[in-house]
Amino acid sequence: MTRFGYFLSSEEFTPGELLEQARMAEEAGFEALWISDHFHPWTDDQGQSPFVWSMIGALAQVSRLPVTTAVTCPTVRTHPAIIAQAAATSAVLHEGRFVLGVGSGEALNEQVVGGPWPLADERLQMLEEAVQIMRELWTGDVVTTKTEHYSVEHARIYTLPDQPPPVYVSGFGPKAIELASRIGDGYISTMPDGDAVKKFRADGASDKPAQGGMKVCWSTDAAEARRTVHRVWPNSGLSGELSQVLRTPEHFMQASSIVSEEQATNGTPCGNDVEEHVTLIQAYVDAGFDDVFINQIGPEQEGFFDFYRSEVLPRLR
Repeated sequence: MTRFGYFLSSEEFTPGELLEQARMAEEAGFEALWISDHFHPWTDDQGQSPFVWSMIGALAQVSRLPVTTAVTCPTVRTHPAIIAQAAATSAVLHEGRFVLGVGSGEALNEQVVGGPWPLADERLQMLEEAVQIMRELWTGDVVTTKTEHYSVEHARIYTLPDQPPPVYVSGFGPKAIELASRIGDGYISTMPDGDAVKKFRADGASDKPAQGGMKVCWSTDAAEARRTVHRVWPNSGLSGELSQVLRTPEHFMQASSIVSEEQATNGTPCGNDVEEHVTLIQAYVDAGFDDVFINQIGPEQEGFFDFYRSEVLPRLR
């Protein structure tokens, strides 16, 4: 049976607001949490970007729901040995209910340390090496290793969970999906793409879970909801590889200035039509996702959680 979770947006909300959303999500009947890992928001109107590992520690104190990072890039901004330690501690705090979601990243977050931003093939190679290093460190052994991109010298993680955290890999193109199938314990996507899920499972991962995430904007005023999406998340209307290669929020705001309201809201339920919300979520279920995570854009959080508790989640179940 599909599990429905809430997607905490680190780009849009303060630490306190994210913790309150986690509480409300659990009370409303959501069964798990996603949380994004960003150094920058996409645009200034989103306006936030708390450190994800601080948030994950805080979430362990306010919620019993499982948590997945959606997604962490363990390759450029942060060395994989450091991510391995952070993920191990998170898994201990959440008593095994933590999943490390990883991806090849975006220049928006990774360029802050001043290094080059490799092309996609090299980023995927770096991601594979990073996952290998993290799994070696989760054995508890002393690790000294050198790969093409990383060096680890006499490193040992002492605080470890009973079982290593599962690693779910995000992937959109064929090469990324093949990598996810080969090295991941699960798959992550933000599109209801049944062909991608089938490819992930056809490549030898038939029994591995898939998680999907989506955004909505609940409001009693559908027109106002569309305006909110266009103002806060215009980057949703950008296509291709722009989200991976644009380097700054200023670049995203410049590119998003030509995104229309229709483009920004395409595929995003806006308003309080139950059928519209259920239909898009059902598309993820029909595509084969085991877990579907929903994020509410904008300030009307209490109304969203009431709506999903009373109207949407009962329909889906």
